[in-house]
Amino acid sequence: MMYGFGHGWGMGWGWGLGLILVAIIIYFVFRSSGSSGSSSQSAESALDILKKRYARGEISKEEFESKKKDIS
Repeated sequence: MMYGFGHGWGMGWGWGLGLILVAIIIYFVFRSSGSSGSSSQSAESALDILKKRYARGEISKEEFESKKKDIS
């Protein structure tokens, strides 16, 4: 009788730990795929970066126009 009770208790922990392990794996799979997708959506275009650099005075108008032609 004791063996049966102990065995049943162990099986319960086994299922619980298995479910936790599966949940952790799913979490990391979705986290890794979700981060790559969100970063590509929020990434600035080269033209946006160029416009900001020109607005901050980091590059001259001639440089801006030249680089704008290169990326277009």
